[in-house]
Amino acid sequence: MVDEPLDPPPPTPAAAAPPTPLLRPRREAFEHGLLPIPKLIFPEGTLAQTLSQLKEKLAPAAAAAGDGRVGAAALAEALQIPPDQAALAIGMLAAVLPAEDPALDAGGGGGGADLRDVLLFLYIQSYKRLVPRPHKDSPAVADVWPSTSAFDGYLSALSPIQLVRSNSRRFIPSQADEEIHQLSYLQKHMANILTLLADSVEGEGDDSLVLTMETFEHLGFLVHFSEGTSLSQNIVSSLEFYTEKSTAKEGSQQIASDLDVTMADANTSHPRNSTPTVANPAFHRNSTFVEGFSKTSVVKHASDVKGNSVKVLNCHDSVIYILAPVKYATVYGCSDTTVVLGAVGKVIKVEHCERVHIIAAAKRICIANCRECIFYLGVNHQPLIVGDNHKLHIAPFNTYYPRLGEHLTQVGVDPSTNKWDQPFVLGVVDPHDSLSHPAGVSDVQAESATCVDPDLFTNFLIPNWFEDEVQEPTKCNPFPLPEIYQASQSKKQAVLEDTKKTIRELQLDENRKKELASALHSQFKDWLYATGNIRQLYCLQGD
Repeated sequence: MVDEPLDPPPPTPAAAAPPTPLLRPRREAFEHGLLPIPKLIFPEGTLAQTLSQLKEKLAPAAAAAGDGRVGAAALAEALQIPPDQAALAIGMLAAVLPAEDPALDAGGGGGGADLRDVLLFLYIQSYKRLVPRPHKDSPAVADVWPSTSAFDGYLSALSPIQLVRSNSRRFIPSQADEEIHQLSYLQKHMANILTLLADSVEGEGDDSLVLTMETFEHLGFLVHFSEGTSLSQNIVSSLEFYTEKSTAKEGSQQIASDLDVTMADANTSHPRNSTPTVANPAFHRNSTFVEGFSKTSVVKHASDVKGNSVKVLNCHDSVIYILAPVKYATVYGCSDTTVVLGAVGKVIKVEHCERVHIIAAAKRICIANCRECIFYLGVNHQPLIVGDNHKLHIAPFNTYYPRLGEHLTQVGVDPSTNKWDQPFVLGVVDPHDSLSHPAGVSDVQAESATCVDPDLFTNFLIPNWFEDEVQEPTKCNPFPLPEIYQASQSKKQAVLEDTKKTIRELQLDENRKKELASALHSQFKDWLYATGNIRQLYCLQGD
């Protein structure tokens, strides 16, 4: 009897495509953590030495605190900066930390930050953003990238309208380009960063420096392998994987040579006898993108949002609803658009936008290089305004939806505290952006924002897309309106009721009623177009 042929062996991992590398920069630190405060930015040639000296200055304050923390007062004294700028730096550090810091959050930024986190935060202030790639036909687009601002002569970043006209979106650095640039920066500076964080012991040279496991974990501020997992835990998982692999190899009769196992395999969980998959959840993007929409409405609920951040990019003449709790949000390069951001637990950045309405509930917001925009804000900290801004208006938060209260609780935004009308204004020139500070140009304070006239303030109505039952739905704006705005709303409501009553009491025949209805509809339609509120009706149109 002839033996039946054996089944062919399963394919080896080598047959699969090379896995994606795991080590990634934490984009949040670079995207939201850079402050255009000159005294926080040190020359690259003396950066390591300067921060080492600063560490020595701050060490006594950290030791006196008993928990290795430094507050805004100590930082202000060491850097010779105003206390409010030091408090801003501590607060922004809290916003970009990879994990919540209860001691820091409890003090509203005044509770003090871990000295190691402060040093890392100050180190990356030397980072320069990636310069946009030039167009192959530079003379043809010289008037749009970069453009000279007609307001002040600075080299301003691309206007959203110019952006559409020049069709140069593809020449803006991509997400991958920026991540490579950030990782290259970290590679260049990692030796200095490790030396800065290390503790000195007896010995000479590098032998006298020790990096404890606790300090090692603080590198998670700059790099990570997988979202929400500490660096040491990734190493433990890798060791467990290699141990399993070694044990399996010893018990196997396979003659094939031992293949190298990548970190992608090491951090992916799969059965002992299965073939490791190339798909690695540790490298999955932790952002949701809403990009390139025009003349439409886009609605994102919590179930539609992947990861802890959302980015609204290059949308025009649209309404974007982000009705979900997230940590970070970015609105970039939009025009003639309304963006509703339901609940943002860390920070929002709005940049290079024109004639945009931002309706946002968040802990923090940063506004940079925007024109003719209105911000309806519910924010726990002062709005930060930087860069080349013109004709900005701010107003209190003006909307709600059934799950808003639930989402605010999830991300830790307190609706009883709203600092919408207390903007913190820094300079026009951004030292991190080579396009905005040509040589020889001195900095001036950025243009601040004007409060919306209470008589022009209106509420924004969000359609009820929440079909599922909400146990305790939010039925009104959770952020209390200032008295002057509330009085204006009450006055408008009274006028509306009087008008409705007058119309009901009119003795009109059917023809006159039709004429009146037609006139009201016509006036309402004109108002919709004149104010841009017609965009709110896009959601009622068919696909």
